[in-house]
Amino acid sequence: MWHLLWLLLPIAALSGWWGGYRSANKRTSQSGSALSREYFQGLNYLLNEQPDRAIEVFTRMAETDEDTVETHLTLGNLFRRRGEAERAVRIHQNLMARPSLAPAQRAAALMELARDYMAAGLFDRAEALFTEALELSDYRTEALRTLVDIYQQEKEWESAISTAQQLQKASGQDYGPIIAQFACEQADRYGRDHAEPASVRHAVRRALRFDGNCVRASLLLADLERSQGRWRAAIKACQQVEKQDIEYIPEVLERLESSYQALGERAAFMAELYRLLNRYPGVPVLMKLGELIDEQQGRKAAIEFLATQLRERPSVRGLDQLIALNITEDDADPRRQRDLKVLRELFGALLADRMPYRCVECGFEGRQLHWQCPGCRTWATIKPQRGLQGE
Repeated sequence: MWHLLWLLLPIAALSGWWGGYRSANKRTSQSGSALSREYFQGLNYLLNEQPDRAIEVFTRMAETDEDTVETHLTLGNLFRRRGEAERAVRIHQNLMARPSLAPAQRAAALMELARDYMAAGLFDRAEALFTEALELSDYRTEALRTLVDIYQQEKEWESAISTAQQLQKASGQDYGPIIAQFACEQADRYGRDHAEPASVRHAVRRALRFDGNCVRASLLLADLERSQGRWRAAIKACQQVEKQDIEYIPEVLERLESSYQALGERAAFMAELYRLLNRYPGVPVLMKLGELIDEQQGRKAAIEFLATQLRERPSVRGLDQLIALNITEDDADPRRQRDLKVLRELFGALLADRMPYRCVECGFEGRQLHWQCPGCRTWATIKPQRGLQGE
Protein backbone atom coordinates (compact mmCIF):
# COMPACT_ATOMS: atom_id res chain seq x y z
CA MET A 1 0.00 0.00 0.00
CA TRP A 2 2.72 2.51 1.02
CA HIS A 3 4.70 1.46 -1.99
CA LEU A 4 1.74 2.33 -4.24
CA LEU A 5 1.30 5.74 -2.51
CA TRP A 6 4.94 6.74 -3.14
CA LEU A 7 4.42 5.81 -6.76
CA LEU A 8 1.34 8.05 -7.12
CA LEU A 9 2.88 11.19 -5.48
CA PRO A 10 5.08 12.22 -8.48
CA ILE A 11 2.11 11.72 -10.80
CA ALA A 12 -0.06 14.01 -8.61
CA ALA A 13 2.66 16.66 -8.47
CA LEU A 14 3.09 16.58 -12.24
CA SER A 15 -0.66 16.80 -12.69
CA GLY A 16 -0.84 19.86 -10.38
CA TRP A 17 2.03 21.61 -12.18
CA TRP A 18 0.40 21.00 -15.56
CA GLY A 19 -2.94 22.34 -14.36
CA GLY A 20 -1.30 25.47 -12.94
CA TYR A 21 0.71 26.02 -16.11
CA ARG A 22 -2.39 25.76 -18.28
CA SER A 23 -4.29 28.17 -16.01
CA ALA A 24 -1.47 30.76 -16.03
CA ASN A 25 -1.02 30.39 -19.75
CA LYS A 26 -4.73 30.90 -20.26
CA ARG A 27 -4.67 34.08 -18.16
CA THR A 28 -1.67 35.43 -20.12
CA SER A 29 -3.35 34.57 -23.38
CA GLN A 30 -6.54 36.27 -22.27
CA SER A 31 -4.57 39.35 -21.15
CA GLY A 32 -2.65 39.50 -24.44
CA SER A 33 -5.86 39.00 -26.35
CA ALA A 34 -7.48 41.90 -24.46
CA LEU A 35 -4.51 44.18 -25.19
CA SER A 36 -4.60 43.11 -28.82
CA ARG A 37 -8.31 43.88 -29.04
CA GLU A 38 -7.78 47.33 -27.48
CA TYR A 39 -4.86 48.07 -29.79
CA PHE A 40 -6.87 47.26 -32.90
CA GLN A 41 -9.82 49.16 -31.50
CA GLY A 42 -7.58 52.23 -31.14
CA LEU A 43 -6.34 51.80 -34.70
CA ASN A 44 -9.91 51.55 -35.91
CA TYR A 45 -10.75 54.86 -34.24
CA LEU A 46 -7.74 56.44 -35.94
CA LEU A 47 -8.78 55.16 -39.36
CA ASN A 48 -12.27 56.54 -38.79
CA GLU A 49 -10.83 59.94 -37.82
CA GLN A 50 -11.87 59.70 -34.18
CA PRO A 51 -8.62 60.77 -32.46
CA ASP A 52 -10.26 61.54 -29.08
CA ARG A 53 -11.58 58.00 -28.70
CA ALA A 54 -8.27 56.58 -29.94
CA ILE A 55 -6.42 58.57 -27.27
CA GLU A 56 -8.73 57.15 -24.59
CA VAL A 57 -7.93 53.60 -25.70
CA PHE A 58 -4.16 54.11 -25.94
CA THR A 59 -4.04 55.97 -22.62
CA ARG A 60 -5.80 53.03 -20.93
CA MET A 61 -3.36 50.62 -22.57
CA ALA A 62 -0.36 52.69 -21.42
CA GLU A 63 -1.69 52.64 -17.83
CA THR A 64 -2.23 48.88 -17.76
CA ASP A 65 0.95 47.89 -19.61
CA GLU A 66 3.84 50.23 -18.81
CA ASP A 67 6.30 48.05 -20.72
CA THR A 68 4.67 48.61 -24.13
CA VAL A 69 6.96 51.19 -25.74
CA GLU A 70 5.02 51.26 -28.98
CA THR A 71 1.83 52.27 -27.15
CA HIS A 72 3.58 55.25 -25.55
CA LEU A 73 5.08 56.31 -28.88
CA THR A 74 1.67 56.13 -30.54
CA LEU A 75 -0.02 58.03 -27.72
CA GLY A 76 2.56 60.83 -27.78
CA ASN A 77 2.27 61.06 -31.55
CA LEU A 78 -1.49 61.42 -31.25
CA PHE A 79 -1.20 64.23 -28.72
CA ARG A 80 1.26 66.07 -30.98
CA ARG A 81 -1.05 65.72 -33.99
CA ARG A 82 -3.87 67.17 -31.89
CA GLY A 83 -1.72 70.20 -31.11
CA GLU A 84 -1.04 69.12 -27.51
CA ALA A 85 2.74 69.21 -27.86
CA GLU A 86 3.37 69.62 -24.12
CA ARG A 87 1.57 66.37 -23.28
CA ALA A 88 3.45 64.62 -26.08
CA VAL A 89 6.73 65.94 -24.63
CA ARG A 90 5.93 64.55 -21.17
CA ILE A 91 5.12 61.09 -22.53
CA HIS A 92 8.24 60.87 -24.66
CA GLN A 93 10.46 62.33 -21.91
CA ASN A 94 9.22 59.65 -19.50
CA LEU A 95 9.88 57.02 -22.14
CA MET A 96 13.43 58.31 -22.73
CA ALA A 97 14.09 58.07 -18.97
CA ARG A 98 13.66 54.29 -19.00
CA PRO A 99 17.08 52.62 -18.62
CA SER A 100 15.83 49.35 -20.13
CA LEU A 101 15.09 50.76 -23.61
CA ALA A 102 16.68 48.93 -26.50
CA PRO A 103 18.84 51.09 -28.86
CA ALA A 104 16.20 51.04 -31.62
CA GLN A 105 13.46 52.01 -29.14
CA ARG A 106 15.56 54.83 -27.72
CA ALA A 107 16.25 56.14 -31.23
CA ALA A 108 12.52 56.14 -32.02
CA ALA A 109 11.70 57.90 -28.73
CA LEU A 110 14.43 60.50 -29.32
CA MET A 111 13.02 61.35 -32.75
CA GLU A 112 9.49 61.61 -31.40
CA LEU A 113 10.65 63.95 -28.63
CA ALA A 114 12.54 66.07 -31.16
CA ARG A 115 9.38 66.32 -33.28
CA ASP A 116 7.44 67.33 -30.15
CA TYR A 117 9.86 70.19 -29.46
CA MET A 118 9.64 71.25 -33.10
CA ALA A 119 5.83 71.32 -32.94
CA ALA A 120 5.99 73.34 -29.71
CA GLY A 121 8.32 75.91 -31.30
CA LEU A 122 11.19 75.02 -28.96
CA PHE A 123 13.75 75.12 -31.75
CA ASP A 124 16.85 75.13 -29.54
CA ARG A 125 15.82 71.86 -27.86
CA ALA A 126 14.70 70.35 -31.15
CA GLU A 127 18.00 71.33 -32.75
CA ALA A 128 19.98 69.61 -29.99
CA LEU A 129 18.05 66.33 -30.38
CA PHE A 130 18.08 66.34 -34.18
CA THR A 131 21.83 67.00 -34.06
CA GLU A 132 22.16 63.95 -31.81
CA ALA A 133 20.05 61.97 -34.30
CA LEU A 134 22.61 62.63 -37.06
CA GLU A 135 24.49 59.65 -35.65
CA LEU A 136 21.47 57.38 -36.26
CA SER A 137 21.66 56.07 -39.81
CA ASP A 138 17.91 55.35 -40.02
CA TYR A 139 17.01 58.93 -39.11
CA ARG A 140 19.93 60.95 -40.50
CA THR A 141 18.15 62.26 -43.61
CA GLU A 142 15.05 63.34 -41.69
CA ALA A 143 17.20 64.98 -39.02
CA LEU A 144 19.17 66.93 -41.63
CA ARG A 145 15.98 68.03 -43.40
CA THR A 146 14.44 69.27 -40.16
CA LEU A 147 17.63 71.04 -39.11
CA VAL A 148 17.62 72.91 -42.43
CA ASP A 149 14.05 73.99 -41.65
CA ILE A 150 15.05 75.13 -38.16
CA TYR A 151 18.00 77.18 -39.45
CA GLN A 152 15.75 78.83 -42.05
CA GLN A 153 13.24 79.86 -39.40
CA GLU A 154 16.00 81.17 -37.15
CA LYS A 155 17.71 82.86 -40.14
CA GLU A 156 21.00 81.13 -39.41
CA TRP A 157 21.97 81.09 -43.06
CA GLU A 158 25.51 79.75 -42.79
CA SER A 159 24.28 76.78 -40.74
CA ALA A 160 21.45 76.29 -43.23
CA ILE A 161 23.95 76.21 -46.10
CA SER A 162 26.32 73.67 -44.53
CA THR A 163 23.46 71.43 -43.33
CA ALA A 164 21.71 71.54 -46.72
CA GLN A 165 24.97 70.47 -48.36
CA GLN A 166 25.08 67.47 -46.03
CA LEU A 167 21.43 66.73 -46.84
CA GLN A 168 22.18 66.86 -50.56
CA LYS A 169 24.93 64.28 -50.11
CA ALA A 170 22.84 62.04 -47.84
CA SER A 171 19.66 62.10 -49.95
CA GLY A 172 21.14 62.27 -53.45
CA GLN A 173 18.76 65.12 -54.30
CA ASP A 174 19.81 68.47 -55.79
CA TYR A 175 19.44 71.22 -53.21
CA GLY A 176 21.58 73.70 -55.15
CA PRO A 177 18.74 76.16 -55.98
CA ILE A 178 17.64 76.27 -52.32
CA ILE A 179 21.19 76.67 -51.02
CA ALA A 180 21.64 79.53 -53.50
CA GLN A 181 18.68 81.29 -51.90
CA PHE A 182 20.32 80.93 -48.47
CA ALA A 183 23.45 82.61 -49.87
CA CYS A 184 21.25 85.39 -51.32
CA GLU A 185 19.72 85.87 -47.87
CA GLN A 186 23.25 86.38 -46.58
CA ALA A 187 23.93 88.94 -49.32
CA ASP A 188 20.66 90.74 -48.48
CA ARG A 189 21.62 90.88 -44.81
CA TYR A 190 25.08 92.24 -45.62
CA GLY A 191 23.47 94.95 -47.74
CA ARG A 192 21.03 95.96 -45.01
CA ASP A 193 23.85 96.03 -42.46
CA HIS A 194 25.96 98.23 -44.78
CA ALA A 195 28.72 95.64 -44.81
CA GLU A 196 31.70 95.89 -47.13
CA PRO A 197 30.69 95.48 -50.80
CA ALA A 198 33.22 92.63 -51.01
CA SER A 199 31.11 90.63 -48.52
CA VAL A 200 27.97 91.13 -50.61
CA ARG A 201 29.84 90.22 -53.80
CA HIS A 202 31.25 87.06 -52.21
CA ALA A 203 27.79 85.90 -51.08
CA VAL A 204 26.28 86.59 -54.53
CA ARG A 205 29.07 84.78 -56.36
CA ARG A 206 28.66 81.89 -53.96
CA ALA A 207 24.93 81.73 -54.74
CA LEU A 208 25.68 81.55 -58.47
CA ARG A 209 28.10 78.69 -57.86
CA PHE A 210 25.36 76.75 -56.09
CA ASP A 211 22.85 77.57 -58.85
CA GLY A 212 23.89 79.19 -62.11
CA ASN A 213 20.23 79.96 -62.87
CA CYS A 214 19.61 81.93 -59.69
CA VAL A 215 17.80 85.07 -60.91
CA ARG A 216 17.86 86.62 -57.47
CA ALA A 217 21.65 86.48 -57.37
CA SER A 218 21.90 88.25 -60.73
CA LEU A 219 19.53 90.99 -59.57
CA LEU A 220 21.52 91.44 -56.36
CA LEU A 221 24.71 91.62 -58.40
CA ALA A 222 23.16 94.23 -60.71
CA ASP A 223 22.17 96.33 -57.68
CA LEU A 224 25.67 96.02 -56.22
CA GLU A 225 27.29 97.10 -59.49
CA ARG A 226 24.93 100.08 -59.79
CA SER A 227 25.71 101.16 -56.23
CA GLN A 228 29.40 101.27 -57.18
CA GLY A 229 28.81 103.06 -60.49
CA ARG A 230 29.82 100.01 -62.53
CA TRP A 231 27.12 100.49 -65.13
CA ARG A 232 28.41 98.09 -67.79
CA ALA A 233 28.73 95.32 -65.21
CA ALA A 234 25.18 96.07 -64.00
CA ILE A 235 23.86 95.74 -67.59
CA LYS A 236 25.69 92.44 -67.98
CA ALA A 237 24.17 91.11 -64.75
CA CYS A 238 20.68 92.13 -65.94
CA GLN A 239 21.21 90.38 -69.26
CA GLN A 240 21.99 87.17 -67.40
CA VAL A 241 18.39 87.10 -66.13
CA GLU A 242 17.13 86.64 -69.69
CA LYS A 243 19.12 83.38 -69.90
CA GLN A 244 18.25 82.20 -66.41
CA ASP A 245 14.47 82.68 -66.46
CA ILE A 246 12.89 85.04 -68.97
CA GLU A 247 9.73 85.32 -66.84
CA TYR A 248 11.62 87.75 -64.58
CA ILE A 249 12.37 90.27 -67.37
CA PRO A 250 10.01 92.86 -65.79
CA GLU A 251 12.34 92.94 -62.77
CA VAL A 252 15.35 94.09 -64.83
CA LEU A 253 13.77 96.94 -66.85
CA GLU A 254 14.25 99.69 -64.27
CA ARG A 255 17.78 98.47 -63.56
CA LEU A 256 18.64 98.45 -67.27
CA GLU A 257 17.14 101.88 -67.82
CA SER A 258 19.05 103.54 -64.98
CA SER A 259 22.31 101.94 -66.12
CA TYR A 260 21.96 102.99 -69.77
CA GLN A 261 20.81 106.44 -68.69
CA ALA A 262 23.89 106.85 -66.46
CA LEU A 263 26.02 106.00 -69.51
CA GLY A 264 24.06 108.46 -71.67
CA GLU A 265 23.06 105.64 -74.03
CA ARG A 266 19.31 106.04 -74.42
CA ALA A 267 19.34 104.66 -77.97
CA ALA A 268 21.14 101.54 -76.79
CA PHE A 269 18.44 101.02 -74.18
CA MET A 270 15.74 101.24 -76.88
CA ALA A 271 17.63 98.72 -78.99
CA GLU A 272 17.78 96.40 -75.96
CA LEU A 273 14.01 96.74 -75.49
CA TYR A 274 13.28 95.95 -79.14
CA ARG A 275 15.45 92.86 -78.85
CA LEU A 276 13.63 91.76 -75.68
CA LEU A 277 10.26 92.42 -77.30
CA ASN A 278 10.96 89.64 -79.80
CA ARG A 279 11.76 87.18 -77.01
CA TYR A 280 9.49 88.14 -74.14
CA PRO A 281 5.75 88.26 -74.91
CA GLY A 282 4.76 90.12 -71.73
CA VAL A 283 3.52 93.71 -71.78
CA PRO A 284 6.07 95.51 -69.51
CA VAL A 285 8.65 95.72 -72.33
CA LEU A 286 5.95 96.95 -74.70
CA MET A 287 4.83 99.67 -72.31
CA LYS A 288 8.36 100.88 -71.66
CA LEU A 289 8.94 101.15 -75.40
CA GLY A 290 5.69 103.08 -75.73
CA GLU A 291 6.94 105.60 -73.14
CA LEU A 292 10.26 106.07 -74.92
CA ILE A 293 8.64 106.46 -78.34
CA ASP A 294 6.27 109.06 -76.88
CA GLU A 295 9.26 111.00 -75.48
CA GLN A 296 11.45 110.81 -78.59
CA GLN A 297 9.08 110.54 -81.56
CA GLY A 298 5.85 112.02 -80.28
CA ARG A 299 2.45 110.85 -79.15
CA LYS A 300 1.15 109.87 -82.58
CA ALA A 301 4.02 107.46 -83.18
CA ALA A 302 3.55 105.96 -79.70
CA ILE A 303 -0.19 105.46 -80.28
CA GLU A 304 0.44 103.76 -83.62
CA PHE A 305 3.11 101.51 -82.11
CA LEU A 306 0.95 100.43 -79.14
CA ALA A 307 -2.17 99.88 -81.26
CA THR A 308 -0.24 97.62 -83.66
CA GLN A 309 1.37 95.62 -80.85
CA LEU A 310 -1.82 95.22 -78.79
CA ARG A 311 -3.59 93.57 -81.70
CA GLU A 312 -1.08 90.73 -81.37
CA ARG A 313 -0.77 90.70 -77.55
CA PRO A 314 -3.93 92.07 -75.85
CA SER A 315 -3.39 93.49 -72.39
CA VAL A 316 -5.45 95.47 -69.89
CA ARG A 317 -2.42 97.51 -68.86
CA GLY A 318 -1.44 98.10 -72.47
CA LEU A 319 -4.94 99.28 -73.36
CA ASP A 320 -4.92 101.57 -70.33
CA GLN A 321 -1.70 103.17 -71.56
CA LEU A 322 -3.12 103.51 -75.08
CA ILE A 323 -6.22 105.26 -73.74
CA ALA A 324 -4.03 107.60 -71.66
CA LEU A 325 -2.09 108.58 -74.79
CA ASN A 326 -5.35 109.38 -76.60
CA ILE A 327 -6.58 111.74 -73.88
CA THR A 328 -5.53 115.28 -74.81
CA GLU A 329 -6.74 118.72 -73.81
CA ASP A 330 -6.81 120.06 -77.40
CA ASP A 331 -9.15 117.39 -78.78
CA ALA A 332 -11.98 118.99 -80.78
CA ASP A 333 -14.45 116.33 -79.64
CA PRO A 334 -15.13 116.79 -75.88
CA ARG A 335 -17.57 113.84 -75.82
CA ARG A 336 -14.80 111.53 -77.08
CA GLN A 337 -12.49 112.77 -74.35
CA ARG A 338 -15.17 112.23 -71.72
CA ASP A 339 -15.80 108.69 -72.92
CA LEU A 340 -12.08 107.92 -72.91
CA LYS A 341 -11.74 109.16 -69.32
CA VAL A 342 -14.67 106.99 -68.21
CA LEU A 343 -13.12 104.04 -69.97
CA ARG A 344 -9.78 104.66 -68.28
CA GLU A 345 -11.50 104.78 -64.88
CA LEU A 346 -12.97 101.35 -65.60
CA PHE A 347 -9.57 99.96 -66.56
CA GLY A 348 -8.11 101.55 -63.44
CA ALA A 349 -10.66 99.68 -61.30
CA LEU A 350 -9.71 96.43 -63.02
CA LEU A 351 -6.01 97.02 -62.47
CA ALA A 352 -6.47 98.02 -58.82
CA ASP A 353 -7.48 94.43 -57.94
CA ARG A 354 -4.68 92.85 -59.95
CA MET A 355 -1.94 91.03 -58.09
CA PRO A 356 1.23 91.29 -60.16
CA TYR A 357 2.94 88.24 -58.62
CA ARG A 358 1.81 84.63 -58.29
CA CYS A 359 3.33 81.43 -56.89
CA VAL A 360 3.46 78.70 -59.52
CA GLU A 361 3.31 76.03 -56.78
CA CYS A 362 0.37 77.01 -54.56
CA GLY A 363 -1.25 79.94 -56.40
CA PHE A 364 -0.48 82.54 -53.70
CA GLU A 365 -0.80 86.07 -55.14
CA GLY A 366 0.78 89.26 -53.89
CA ARG A 367 1.67 92.83 -54.75
CA GLN A 368 5.39 92.35 -54.22
CA LEU A 369 7.99 89.77 -55.13
CA HIS A 370 8.75 87.32 -52.31
CA TRP A 371 11.64 84.96 -52.88
CA GLN A 372 10.13 82.51 -50.40
CA CYS A 373 6.40 82.02 -50.88
CA PRO A 374 4.43 83.02 -47.74
CA GLY A 375 1.85 80.40 -48.66
CA CYS A 376 3.77 77.16 -49.31
CA ARG A 377 7.24 78.28 -48.09
CA THR A 378 8.95 77.13 -51.31
CA TRP A 379 11.80 79.18 -52.76
CA ALA A 380 11.85 81.10 -56.05
CA THR A 381 8.38 79.99 -57.14
CA ILE A 382 6.73 83.44 -57.16
CA LYS A 383 6.94 85.08 -60.58
CA PRO A 384 5.49 88.11 -62.39
CA GLN A 385 2.11 87.30 -63.89
CA ARG A 386 1.46 87.43 -67.62
CA GLY A 387 -1.64 87.19 -69.77
CA LEU A 388 -4.73 89.22 -70.62
CA GLN A 389 -5.94 89.56 -67.05
CA GLY A 390 -2.51 89.58 -65.43
CA GLU A 391 -1.18 92.44 -67.52
